[in-house]
Amino acid sequence: MRGYWISLAEKHRDLFLPRVGIGVALAGIAGPAHSRDVHVQNRPALGENGSCIRARGIEEPLTPTEVEIPKWTAAELERLVLQCNPKVAVFDCDGTLWSGDAGYGFMAWSIGQGLVSRSTIDWIDTRHRAYRAGQVSELEICGEMVQMYAGLHEEELRAAAPRYVNEFVRERVFPEMAALIAALRSAGAELWAVSSTNKWVVAEGVRPLGIAEERILAAEVRVVEGIVTSEIVDIPTDEGKANTLRRVGLARPDAVFGNSIHDLAMLDIARCAFPVNPSPALLEAAAARGWGYFRPASAEGLDAKVDGE
Repeated sequence: MRGYWISLAEKHRDLFLPRVGIGVALAGIAGPAHSRDVHVQNRPALGENGSCIRARGIEEPLTPTEVEIPKWTAAELERLVLQCNPKVAVFDCDGTLWSGDAGYGFMAWSIGQGLVSRSTIDWIDTRHRAYRAGQVSELEICGEMVQMYAGLHEEELRAAAPRYVNEFVRERVFPEMAALIAALRSAGAELWAVSSTNKWVVAEGVRPLGIAEERILAAEVRVVEGIVTSEIVDIPTDEGKANTLRRVGLARPDAVFGNSIHDLAMLDIARCAFPVNPSPALLEAAAARGWGYFRPASAEGLDAKVDGE
């Protein structure tokens, strides 16, 4: 069965991870003898929304909303952003800077790599089944996808993250967004990343884009003497993204970029809001607010729907 997960990880090149039932996929996988068990404490509070697991790759026509609101070209997006003259620019990551869901993909890949124990796999399997049944919120599951590494040395996650990102995320970065970030850096903008994916993966994903680790606000648990705990530090999603930005002194960021309804709260507090690769729900919200949107070339014709909307 472990071989199944290894072969499954290879398919990340198409979707980061196929939308298979994790309960089926996880069944029968045992971690190596050195894997630590997870004991979960301080789970994130129950929330109505908070996207963590996303699907891509299903072709469907553009929605009427996409036809009705302004759609920017890459050149138009860059012009509008630079006209905004942002001193601070904030980016969501999965679906905004790159396609696919790196958080879920890393979870699947790390299981296949034997990073966690059988009891941890059984636990996340049970929790994910409950999530799919609507009994666990997305905020909770996003937190638990980080808490599952409790007991590991953080250096193991810091070593694993670049291996995963180099193989599965680098090639998924939208070139238009990389070019835009380069233009913002040249203009002297302060760049931030906000994501409900774990911070180890996000830090590696945005490193080549020039976003410093101290300006990454992502799913995070406390680390004590080098050991990962299950104590939640932050799970930025929905209103939590806006609250996290306020906590670090960014109550009114100049420019914010996001792809789903779970980014709407932070888009709403921005001086200039830029929906990128928007989901249907975010398109509806953008239309109501008079915003336009940008869809990267590689995302054209693909389903941008996000779970939990």
